[in-house]
Amino acid sequence: MTDDRSPAWGPVPRTRAHELVVQAIEDQIMSGALRVGDPLPPERELASRLEVSRAGVREAVRVLEGQGVLRARVGAGADAGTFVAALPDGALTRFLRLHVALANFPYADVIDARVILERSSARLAALHADEAGIAAIRATLETGADASLGHAAYNDADTAFHVAIAEASGNRLVASMTVAIRESLSARILVALQDYEGWEELVATLHQQHLELLDAIERHDADAAEELAERHIRFAETALTSA
Repeated sequence: MTDDRSPAWGPVPRTRAHELVVQAIEDQIMSGALRVGDPLPPERELASRLEVSRAGVREAVRVLEGQGVLRARVGAGADAGTFVAALPDGALTRFLRLHVALANFPYADVIDARVILERSSARLAALHADEAGIAAIRATLETGADASLGHAAYNDADTAFHVAIAEASGNRLVASMTVAIRESLSARILVALQDYEGWEELVATLHQQHLELLDAIERHDADAAEELAERHIRFAETALTSA
C-alpha cells in the first residue's frame, strides 16, 4: 500500500541551494506530505533527489532546526535522523514578535491588529476561561495598580495582564498572535510611559479599566469583555501618543 502523503521530492536549481532545499521541505509540510514526527530522507538521498550538494542540505536543516521546524538526532536506530518537529508556542510567538517589530508596519495598523486579536481573546476568555485562567489574570493586577514600582515594572505587569487574558482564551493561535503583538509594542509603550507627565493618574485609570475587563470575564459577559478590551486599548493608545 502506498502512502498518499509520500513527499514528491524533485530537483531544484543549484543557485542558493540551501534556500531552495528549505523551500522544498516547507512545500512538503504545507501540502501535508510531511507532518510532525515524519522523518526526512537521509542527507545523501535528499541531496540526490533534489540534485543539490549535501552541504546545501545540511545548511537547510540547520536553518529549519533553528526555527524549531526540524529536530536532528545523531546515532543509530529508529530515533536517529532528522524529523519534523512541532513548533513550540513560545518559539512561534518569538518569531511573530520579531517580524512585527522589524517589518516597520504603520503603527495604526499594528494597533488595529491588536484590537482585533484582543477583542477575540477577551471574548473567548469570557466564554471559556476556567478558575485557573481567571486566577492568573487576577494575579497580574496585584502589581499593576502600584505606580510606585516604576515605569518598567508597570509595563511588565500590564503586558502580563494582556498575556494572561490571551492564554485564558483557550485558542492557542489567537493567544500566540496576541502575545506577539503586545510584546512587540512593549518597548514603545515603556518610552511613552516614561514621557507621560502625571503618569500615576494614567496608571490608576488603566488599572480601573483592567478591573472592569476582568469583571466582565468573570461574569462570562463576552459582549462586554470584547467592547471593554477595545475601549481600553484605544484609550491607552490615544493617551500615550498624545502625551
